[in-house]
Amino acid sequence: MRRALAVLAVVFALVLASVALADESNKLNLKVGDELYVCGCGKGCDCDTMAMKPGKCVCGKPLVKGKVMQVGEGTAVIKTPKGEQTFKTVGLYSCACGPGC
Repeated sequence: MRRALAVLAVVFALVLASVALADESNKLNLKVGDELYVCGCGKGCDCDTMAMKPGKCVCGKPLVKGKVMQVGEGTAVIKTPKGEQTFKTVGLYSCACGPGC
């Protein structure tokens, strides 16, 4: 009985740790002043694509360079050539390459 309880406690701890780590893996940690590339379509587009390198966004347009002006809970205000726009910092997918990517 003791052994079963110990195994159950270990399994519970592993599940709890994996849920906690999985929740943070899809969050982009930004600070005010950071520069990144975002969708340049403006407020009419809701793709919210953000990347650390130049490229194309989900909607097919080129990403534009932006600067983080404000960071909130799950959002960030990014200043682009078209003005300031709020982007989500929590998504379904994120790059798993690490900080050097």
